[in-house]
Amino acid sequence: MATNPSPGPVAGQPSPRPSSLPQGDIARDETGSLIAAEKVNGTAVYDRRGERVGTIEDLMIDKRSGQVAYAILSFGGFLGIGEKHHPLPWSVLEYDTAQGGYVVDIDPSVLEGAPAYARAEEADWNDRAWGQRVHDYYRVRPYWDPAV
Repeated sequence: MATNPSPGPVAGQPSPRPSSLPQGDIARDETGSLIAAEKVNGTAVYDRRGERVGTIEDLMIDKRSGQVAYAILSFGGFLGIGEKHHPLPWSVLEYDTAQGGYVVDIDPSVLEGAPAYARAEEADWNDRAWGQRVHDYYRVRPYWDPAV
């Protein structure tokens, strides 16, 4: 009589992890073209001259496509006072391996006038008109545009 030494997953419980996968935090690794979102948060953002303009605080990801829509840039202020969050369309960022950060082809004075919200405020991510203003400001197509 044969026995089944490895019963299948029980309904409602997660499948066991294959033993061939490393245990631990596999999402913390990065490759030449992939990086865990957790590692992007806190990454420096520079202008074309190499001057640091801010730090990526968070990412906004489109739930349906999985596409990164915005990098939230923390910019301005002093010791967190007066600091603003600027949603940058992901398409305006370029990763620079030499600097270990992202580069934007935008002068800091242009960023000062960009759509932003204060640390204590919430952005209305459901407001497409606001999102369109963000993309128009940076002169890029919105992530939701099918032509992108």
